[in-house]
Amino acid sequence: MTVLAVIPARGGSKGVPAKNLAPVGGVPLVVRAVRACLAARRVTDVVVSTDDAAIADAARSAGAEVVLRPAAIAGDTATSEAAVLHAMDAYGAMRGKTAEVVLLVQCTSPFITADDLDGVAGAVTEDGADSALTVAPTHGFIWRRDSAGSSDAGASGGYGVNHDKSNRPRRQDRPQEYLETGAAYAMRAEGFREARHRFFGHTALVATDPARVLEIDDPHDLARARALAPLLDPAVLPTYDDIDAVVLDFDGTQTDDKVFVDSDGREMVAVHRGDGLGIAALRRSELKLLILSTEQNPVVAARARKLRVPVLHGIDRKDLALKQWCDEHGIAPERVLYVGNDVNDLPCFGLVGWPVAVASAHDAVRAAARAVTTTPGGEGAIREIAAWILGPGLQTPHTPTLNK
Repeated sequence: MTVLAVIPARGGSKGVPAKNLAPVGGVPLVVRAVRACLAARRVTDVVVSTDDAAIADAARSAGAEVVLRPAAIAGDTATSEAAVLHAMDAYGAMRGKTAEVVLLVQCTSPFITADDLDGVAGAVTEDGADSALTVAPTHGFIWRRDSAGSSDAGASGGYGVNHDKSNRPRRQDRPQEYLETGAAYAMRAEGFREARHRFFGHTALVATDPARVLEIDDPHDLARARALAPLLDPAVLPTYDDIDAVVLDFDGTQTDDKVFVDSDGREMVAVHRGDGLGIAALRRSELKLLILSTEQNPVVAARARKLRVPVLHGIDRKDLALKQWCDEHGIAPERVLYVGNDVNDLPCFGLVGWPVAVASAHDAVRAAARAVTTTPGGEGAIREIAAWILGPGLQTPHTPTLNK
């Protein structure tokens, strides 16, 4: 059965500018949605509907097909249903076939899983439902303000929606209620075309983990999502096949961010021998290496010479320097692993495919990272990253194994 997942992702967003490209856990929201859809067993095709060239590029690089949405259904008042119907027609024209089941997947729900998508799809394809949605169990008492005022003397004008103010039963004595998560919906395609809305016929409720329920509508939601990502995202670490280059900040990543200054103004820092071992192993591989630092400091240059790694230091706009370096070496930024620790590394995080923070990094940097080391900067964090990429023995695919 053809199950088409449609991800609406328009470019305009007033609450959070460029929201659908905002990184959570180091990955743009639209890419997170595409990856979840591609990982779902029951989803056969993934389409992103957008009016934005940058979103289209990100979606294609993640493995989705792209449907360019006309302006008439790309404004603030455009409905998700209109985008899905348009995408269904475009998909039929591209593929010469019709989807039997269509999923509406919202990339503003960053913690949606493949299991969630298989759940709503299976409710339609296997369990006989006409439509389905993800929900989360809730026991909350819901209130609404009475604009006309309350008839109760002394009351504040609020009244219970799902309960009686005079009778507050225990949670275990109340019927279970569910909150619509806004993350994923599934519909029989023919029924959706007839009804032109996502809830028709027999609607199945597919329960998901309440801890993963979050919709990003404003900057506060985005900040919460970034803080939760290290806790909720499955641990995904880069391998040798995932990257073409490793770019390292210096202070705070290869050092503990402390500096010793003698009476003549000369600076000294402490570095970790394990980091040198890891960098040497990376250098022996075919990966490109670069040290990129804001500080114009002879210590940085001396360490780079010792490691035999190219260095750019005294750089104010590290992201521009990194982009130029990638262009000069023919490296796609999404194939770069960048290691940082402080907020001046965030522009580079937004450029590369593998932003990595050391354990001692600033909270904002950890929240924006795709992976975080367990080791602080200056204590072997780079050695840890090298082991992610090359394996614990730091053996590259080109390094012969010695017989003992």
